[in-house]
Amino acid sequence: MKTQKEKKHGAVRTAVQLGFTCFLNGYATGFSKGKIFTGKTKAFCVPVLNCYSCPGALGSCPIGALQAVLGKSHGKFPFYVLGTLMLFGVLCGRLLCSFVCPFGFIQDLLHKIPTKKLAVPQKIDKPLRYLKYAVLLLFVILLPLLAKDSNGISLPWFCKYICPAGTLEGGIPLVLSNQSLQALVGVLFGWKTAVLAVILVSSVFIHRCFCRYLCPLGAFYALFNKFSLYQMSVDEGKCIGCNKCESTCPMAVEVLKDINSPECIRCGKCKAACPTDAISSHFIRLPERYSLPKTPVESTKNTD
Repeated sequence: MKTQKEKKHGAVRTAVQLGFTCFLNGYATGFSKGKIFTGKTKAFCVPVLNCYSCPGALGSCPIGALQAVLGKSHGKFPFYVLGTLMLFGVLCGRLLCSFVCPFGFIQDLLHKIPTKKLAVPQKIDKPLRYLKYAVLLLFVILLPLLAKDSNGISLPWFCKYICPAGTLEGGIPLVLSNQSLQALVGVLFGWKTAVLAVILVSSVFIHRCFCRYLCPLGAFYALFNKFSLYQMSVDEGKCIGCNKCESTCPMAVEVLKDINSPECIRCGKCKAACPTDAISSHFIRLPERYSLPKTPVESTKNTD
């Protein structure tokens, strides 16, 4: 039975997720006309997995943009894309996965369907968690960088063969609203639809299965969890060892052992479930030598 604090936290988080999903895909006309938005904001990368081809998308997906730059013949380094991802990674780690990512929100909604849930055995779960790093390295970086055709151009491998968000947000809406695309549907679309179906069904039984095992963006942000400015912490003086935090964690993180694990998406469920308020979340305060210099007025006040 959820406490009032847990219910309030869940409602606030759902509202934030819904708000960001609508904001990132706010071009409603695109859905009605079956056309991709091509305005000026499409030049900017959003910090989460949100397909460029979604008719309502107002920005570009960073994974798609990264592959596009690496896959071109000019050989330019994707400074802008990597810089954007690193900035958000340093600021908050995987916090964006929990509160901003539309596909993460969809997985959360599916897991609320009342049915018996599956607990993946650790001997299977732990090795599978490394799969997302392999997807990031192979499908997002190495193949676009190395597997180029005679013209020096490479495919967006992850987007074309794996990405379920792209199929759900872009492929299916565009095919349904364009007869010309329906005639072109073939084996590849069938494969992508099957991948999407497996992930969506799995999400009903396993909380955020795509985030756990396959998401390359989650893998990238996970690298920053340990030292991002946003951190979670456990007050050992207040902790009574009830383990409610670990039993409620959607990512099966060992909260008391490693609360800032790369697998933590900073959803705050452990914090809301803690009966003694032993868990807190905060942005680390930078040392004074990194703070902004004092103004002449402030310096005068300190010497008075």
